[in-house]
Amino acid sequence: MHKTDTLILLVRSLSKAEKRRFRTYSRKSDYVAMFGIIEKDKEITAGELKKLFLKKKPGASFEATSTYLYKLLLDALLALREEQDNHYLLLNKILKAKILYEKSLFEAALDMLNQVKTVAEKYENHHAYLYAARLELEYLLALNFPNISETELLNKHFKIKEILKTIRIGNEQSSLYELLKYRIIHQGNIRSIKQKEKLYDLVFSEMNIVASSNINSFEIKKLHQLFQSNYLINIGDYKSALQSYYELNKLFENNSHLWANPPVYYVMALEGILDNLRGIGKYDEMPYFIGQLKCFRHPSVNFQAEVAALIFLYELFPLLDRGDFETSSVMMNRNKAGILGKIQLLSLARQAEIYLYEALVHFGNKEPKKAHKAILQIVIRGKSFYSIPLYRTIRLVNLMIRYQTGDIDTIRYETRSLSRILSQTEKAYKTERLMLQFLNKSQNLLLFQREKLWKKTAPVLDSLRNDIFERQILKLFDFTAFIEAELRRLPLHKVLAERNFLPRQ
Repeated sequence: MHKTDTLILLVRSLSKAEKRRFRTYSRKSDYVAMFGIIEKDKEITAGELKKLFLKKKPGASFEATSTYLYKLLLDALLALREEQDNHYLLLNKILKAKILYEKSLFEAALDMLNQVKTVAEKYENHHAYLYAARLELEYLLALNFPNISETELLNKHFKIKEILKTIRIGNEQSSLYELLKYRIIHQGNIRSIKQKEKLYDLVFSEMNIVASSNINSFEIKKLHQLFQSNYLINIGDYKSALQSYYELNKLFENNSHLWANPPVYYVMALEGILDNLRGIGKYDEMPYFIGQLKCFRHPSVNFQAEVAALIFLYELFPLLDRGDFETSSVMMNRNKAGILGKIQLLSLARQAEIYLYEALVHFGNKEPKKAHKAILQIVIRGKSFYSIPLYRTIRLVNLMIRYQTGDIDTIRYETRSLSRILSQTEKAYKTERLMLQFLNKSQNLLLFQREKLWKKTAPVLDSLRNDIFERQILKLFDFTAFIEAELRRLPLHKVLAERNFLPRQ
């Protein structure tokens, strides 16, 4: 990416507080004029910025000004982060201690390193503690260990060994959690016993680490619960996963001073809890955890956008899952400007979710044109979204929309395309295959044929709803309800309302 493009994106990402901090650093000059041009035009390109800037400041150097503005913005953001995040503060203090030592202010340098260790220990910032402790020993060695006994020196060595052990165990757990997430992201949810067995190596390794470690660390406990809950939810064990998420939530609530900044791991935990509650139909327990999300305040625009999107989705899901499309539409329209207006700030996976459920709301309200317009936001950008596990579900919903409009040619083409993909992978759901068969065959069925097909299909649908692996796709949208509604000639909202995703034991 060109440096000027990066500068433009950086300015667009600034919060109001960050803009205020920048202005305290600045005075009337060329770079302030450039900042004003970018801030005023939300769609400006690098080429347009150069033209407008040189027109306003004909004697100035565009390259030098943009480089200096970029540097100044980062300096302002760094100063602000120091006030908001102890990680930045501790690293800055370590650098100041180095300067003090270089200026022969040895006592002041050692005192500052002790301050760093005290704060780092309180907030379990093990890397900052290790850096400060090793630097302290280097300085004490250079100064011939003034005013320190051998016992005190051995205690310092022992403390470093304990910190290194904690970092090592945390790193091992992080590696296993990252591998688990990688496999889930790139292979999708577990759809068979065979796929479940492929995760056993990670599970056994994680169990061994927990069994052999007696370290009482927030980070290690957090990683353990994250691993367990993500594994359990992806094998369809919703009850155990929910219990693990509850323990994780309790851990976060009891250690708010140890949250990351922004608290991304806590948000992941809350999303996991909400996802589980939705999966087992316990909608009445969701408002508390949605309320937790609403309490977050952070200057990061991207973080706030992700949280707002989560709140929107999990307030929408109970309505949508129960077939209340009318209220879903009211809620969606009320939030549309805020969510869709900031959708580019969201991850691709979250963007896909927003557009998918917007399309489903319109589909349920029998507004196929609006539904198609929403789903098209993903389909036309297929290369960007293709690797997301949700993408095949999106294509199925697109086929449902085409079915609603009677677009037989597109249905035939798309079902053949999806069938080829499913035949080449072991990651297909039975529900996906059934949907493709149904959409191909049921377009022009007569009434008696529908009744005959319903009697044949009803036991299959019951089997899918009771399959722990199939529940993972039915949680996204109950495609079996769509098939039942079409075969029995019932409104989709009525079938969903009758089921309400129950019973879920």
